[in-house]
Amino acid sequence: MAASISDTLLAWYDTHARDLPWRARPGAPPTDPYRVWLSEVMLQQTTVAAVKPYFQAFTERWPTVRDLAAAPEEDVMAAWAGLGYYSRARNLVKASRAVAAMGGFPSSETELRDLPGLGAYTAAAVAAIAFGKRAVVVDANVERVVSRLFAIEEPLPSSRKIIRERTDEITPENRAGDFAQAMMDLGATICTSRDPKCLLCPLSASCEGRKNGDPARYPVKAPKKAKPVRKGQAYWITREDHVWLVRRVGTGMLGGMRALPDDGWSAKGDGHKNAPTAGPWRDLGLVRHTFTHFALELAVCETQATSDPLDEGEWWPLDRLDEAGLPTLFAKAARLALA
Repeated sequence: MAASISDTLLAWYDTHARDLPWRARPGAPPTDPYRVWLSEVMLQQTTVAAVKPYFQAFTERWPTVRDLAAAPEEDVMAAWAGLGYYSRARNLVKASRAVAAMGGFPSSETELRDLPGLGAYTAAAVAAIAFGKRAVVVDANVERVVSRLFAIEEPLPSSRKIIRERTDEITPENRAGDFAQAMMDLGATICTSRDPKCLLCPLSASCEGRKNGDPARYPVKAPKKAKPVRKGQAYWITREDHVWLVRRVGTGMLGGMRALPDDGWSAKGDGHKNAPTAGPWRDLGLVRHTFTHFALELAVCETQATSDPLDEGEWWPLDRLDEAGLPTLFAKAARLALA
């Protein structure tokens, strides 16, 4: 069964593979490891449509891993703004510098996992897709396909061990990279979260979930916990045609990014509401933003300053604010203030 699944899926992929800017066509020589790695890091928790323009901008500005390694971290963080999960960008810089120091990417999963930010999935994906190594590649699309293919009843996340074992069973010795990408494409285009297109699926004859009559119920998921709601304040401080921006500390949430000053809110608690400079302050309204583990209600307050605020920062021209690389949360706050 395993061989028939992989053979059938690869035959489907040879005809139906998505045309993506970081991908080699089926049967073509593997893509540059830099492009595979960069795309995989960008695609974590992010859609293909959102990643495409970022990938193009990054590879035009930094066409090789050595170019990226030589870039100032603040430039990379600014170019990343809007993609979210900013620890990925910080690790991107660290890993690129490590790879440049080595003289190139290592080809084994074990060595790849030693690079900053490369977990089990990314290391396996780069090993398989860029180097043609047999590796078990499991992302959210693969989890869904395999859960349905084998009608795995155990709920996520505890089912991940058996999903990986089942994926290992059907991963071929040859063309493991194409197989991994075929599984991703199948999950993204056919075996979708809602309304899977079973009549178009090349694996429908082998799918236990379909035989059970309700493939969409897989993967089974444990009940979601409600996210806590945190409250904070952001401060829009202007002088003439400039706004005061700060650089967030290098570690932690949105670390290393330019931002508006705030009152110290975090995933663990509300902000202290102590403004960085004397008022008077005017309330401009709320912006709301959802992070992985909590939701945030951020009140935006405005004042005009005659001197520099107490915290370190810089006066940024309002007509060049789009060049500051503000993360999405603070870009929302800026839009509210400018409106």
